[in-house]
Amino acid sequence: MAHQLTQKERMLLEDQKKHEEICIQKYQTYAAQVQDPQLKQLLDTYAQQEQQHLDSINQMLSGQVPSMSPGQGGQQSQQAIPTMTAGTMPRGAANQQDASLLSDLLMTEKYVSSTYNTAIFECTNSQMRQALNHIQKEEQQHGEGIYNYMNAYGMYTPK
Repeated sequence: MAHQLTQKERMLLEDQKKHEEICIQKYQTYAAQVQDPQLKQLLDTYAQQEQQHLDSINQMLSGQVPSMSPGQGGQQSQQAIPTMTAGTMPRGAANQQDASLLSDLLMTEKYVSSTYNTAIFECTNSQMRQALNHIQKEEQQHGEGIYNYMNAYGMYTPK
């Protein structure tokens, strides 16, 4: 049975749809620009997961509740985090360019994750709320993966 969305739910889901489209675009574009092959793999993985998020949002916009299997992408995001080896560490200008792209992605993930808070609380269907919560958790895992990479390569040092 299709869920009839409220006007507010539809508006918030449309916002999330735009956010997911931007995330996909950024991950794909930046994956093509980064120097480290391991980082490229990480960003490609996140782009695929963002596409899953977009597919889920589109299902919700059509009134359907997406099936969110446990670990649907959540484990993948952590597996793709590279280990630091001397041969793969980007140097100099390449490292600075990657750091700049990653800072933008980290900022984007922080923002997108926070926007899910309102969508989750305004959702009247508990299964849709759980699906949105699942997506938000994966957004946070993307941020964690980006942070871990940046921290490992000296691009982000917590103070």
